[in-house]
Amino acid sequence: MADTVAQRIQNDIAQNDVFLYMKGTPMFPQCGFSARVVQILTHMEVPFQSANVLEDPELRDGIKTFSQWPTIPQLYVKGEFVGGCDIVSEMFQAGELETLLKDKGIPVKAQA
Repeated sequence: MADTVAQRIQNDIAQNDVFLYMKGTPMFPQCGFSARVVQILTHMEVPFQSANVLEDPELRDGIKTFSQWPTIPQLYVKGEFVGGCDIVSEMFQAGELETLLKDKGIPVKAQA
């Protein structure tokens, strides 16, 4: 069973340049941390896909095992784990997130 979850995660992050595992959906985030990451990506006008871990307990546990990271949300760019809310927020504020995305060929709106 765990193999299929890991395979699904691998497919999600391989097929989508920017992928967010979150609680809720981008339109209706169900935790403040997930909402913050969505807000940052939306502000930067970064196209992304997401999965709601609350709808799938296997995925919720599986993503923590997959990334060796204990919390949700989790942001992946081009198949690489970037981090959770605190890391993404810090990178955004420092301008590092914009640099990372641009380096990976992801179009972003320049920060004001």
